[in-house]
Amino acid sequence: MRVKILVIDDEESICEILRYNLEKEGYEVDTALSAEEALEMDLPSYSLFLVDIMMDKMSGFDFAHRIKNIDELENKPIIFCTALSDEDDTVMGLNIGADDYITKPFSIPEVLARVRSVMRRSNISSHLAANRSKAKYEEDIVFKGLRLNRNEKICYIDGVAQQLSKTEFDLLLFFLEHRNRIYSREEIIRTVWSNNVVVSNRTVDTSLTRLRKKLGAYGKHIETRVGFGYGFKEVG
Repeated sequence: MRVKILVIDDEESICEILRYNLEKEGYEVDTALSAEEALEMDLPSYSLFLVDIMMDKMSGFDFAHRIKNIDELENKPIIFCTALSDEDDTVMGLNIGADDYITKPFSIPEVLARVRSVMRRSNISSHLAANRSKAKYEEDIVFKGLRLNRNEKICYIDGVAQQLSKTEFDLLLFFLEHRNRIYSREEIIRTVWSNNVVVSNRTVDTSLTRLRKKLGAYGKHIETRVGFGYGFKEVG
């Protein structure tokens, strides 16, 4: 059974370009010219949504908010594909729960690589959920009042669960497993992001800025060494 992707963009030419190239990759692709049109479709049948943000009436952000509040859709991956490139827009999209963010004008190879990466992560997550009872139990990682439950993928700060995106969780896991050493952005990218995803230094900086804010007082332990990179210092 082929993977189904729904492309949502108010520019018909972009919809058709994406449809053509995604179908060449073996995906089954439908398109919608508005978020409202998309909401009338059989959304649970799709494995991925590729969504523009700046659309008439309902925006891509609003669409994402809507489906993330529906139980059978909340775990469906979303990639925003938009002309908005401001850091605040990127952060907003990722905070909503998007799995990736591509700025226009984009290259088709980049889009295809990001789709493959998101689908692979989604399939792995689904496989792990289906086989959770067979999975090896992993001990929590703890630093003072900061605790990562690696089995349920939840971060607790002083006993209170925090909303971290997958990237934020993976970044924090990496740092807590490799404390008191500075890592370059390139080393962090190779470990945390998939090899098929094009990630810039700016993406690393933005993700860590967002993570620091969510960690509150513990955010100060993520140290920046100008010219070298980042590390998690136990003393700080």
